[in-house]
Amino acid sequence: MPLFIGFSLFLLFRGHNSPGGGFIGGLLASIAFFMRAMVLGVNNTIAKYKLRPIGIMAIGLSVAVVSVLIPVLAGYPLMTGLWFDFTLPIIGKIGTPLMFDTGVYILVIGVVLNITFILSNS
Repeated sequence: MPLFIGFSLFLLFRGHNSPGGGFIGGLLASIAFFMRAMVLGVNNTIAKYKLRPIGIMAIGLSVAVVSVLIPVLAGYPLMTGLWFDFTLPIIGKIGTPLMFDTGVYILVIGVVLNITFILSNS
């Protein structure tokens, strides 16, 4: 699991400037939880990580919507990329595109977990 999560975060942070991003990063992270759920059981995975897919989806969607609305509140057109003045050592500049990708990342994890848990409990 750590390898999948680590590589998915690499894809997330790399994606707003290069191939990758929130969607593929989220799919890769959800594969880690999917494989754990298939091997050790869905109930075990839910109990270990306290996973609530609906809540995860709500958080991801909220982050994405806020990132879209920040430029509007600043007087710019919808989905305009705005960046802060500082940079983080490995990630680089932080801004609304990365925030949107992070929201998509979280949302995709929630959707895949929800589908996995529903189908495996049927």
